[in-house]
Formats: sequence, C-alpha cells, structure tokens
Amino acid sequence: MRVEEVEKFMIEKMRSSLDPNLHYHGLHHTLDVIRATAEIAELEGIADEESLNLLKTAALFHDSGFMNTYQGHEEESCRIAREVLIDFDYSPEQIDQICGMIMATKIPQNPKTHLERIISDADLDYLGRNDFWPIAMKLFVELNARGTVHDLPTWNKIQEKFIESHSYWTESERNRRDEMKRMHLAGLR
Repeated sequence: MRVEEVEKFMIEKMRSSLDPNLHYHGLHHTLDVIRATAEIAELEGIADEESLNLLKTAALFHDSGFMNTYQGHEEESCRIAREVLIDFDYSPEQIDQICGMIMATKIPQNPKTHLERIISDADLDYLGRNDFWPIAMKLFVELNARGTVHDLPTWNKIQEKFIESHSYWTESERNRRDEMKRMHLAGLR
C-alpha cells in the first residue's frame, strides 16, 4: 500500500473535481474525517500499520463519489477506490475492506467490523464537537441549494430527529462526544 502517494493523488483530484457548492461534503470534510479517524483509532487501541493505513485510505475515499454523483455517492466512492487503489499496490482483499468501511458510512449506518465502526463515528464526529453549529449550517446551505431542505425551522427538526436516533458505535467516541451531542440536541429543542 502506497498510502502517501494515493493521498496526494486523491486530494489533488478532489480539489480539482469536487463541486464548489458542496459546502459540507467538500475536501475539508474528507480531511476532517481523516483526522477524526486517526484520533478514534488511537483511542480504540488500533496500532497495527495495516489497519491504520486501511482506515486512512477509506476516510480519504469515503466521499470521493461526490466528484461524479450526489445520490449513491458511497457506491461511486467504492467504484473509484477499486479503480484507483490497484495502481497503488493495494490487494483485492484490502480494497474489499476499504469498500466495506466506505459503505459503513452510508446513512443509516450499519458497520459490521471494528474498523467500520471507527470510520462511521469519524464521519459524524462533529455531532458532538464544539464546531457542530457552523458545520451543521454548511450542511443546511448545501441541502438548501439542492432543494432538499427549504428553511431553518425544518432543518432544525431534521437535525433534532437525526441526533435523537444517532448513537456512536465505539466506546471511546461515546465517552468523548455524547455529552456535547446531548447539549446540541437541547439547543435544537
């Protein structure tokens, strides 16, 4: 696995190919998920190099499908990963694991493995962070521009329902994010 090379390649590709109107799902979100994935992996005791590289790669590719489509972007992200990663010395088995992690981020999330639970938590890490409100507003602006959500009161109800039903998958993420997530939920109410 040539992780650093594929990271450089994909960041440049996403920088040049992602729609600038992806206020939430832009490159900044991918970089945030890469960071959160590494943090959660450390808290969860993941130390072997292969697992860390697989997590980082999955985080890098998890929203790459937005370069080509909005609906079904996870499946497109897997297609892109399968196309690209073989050229960077990833085995078919490693690519399958990465695609499993990418698909685990699809809402509603349904991760099956420990690594899938880590990336699922990283993708929604912001729900329990101090920067929740500005990030949630970016998602509102993105969805509003697509005609999915038309006003802030409706958006706040959607967020309230989503956060009420959301649970982090890893113990470390529950320990560090649940209290702040509850505070955000109270703020929405």
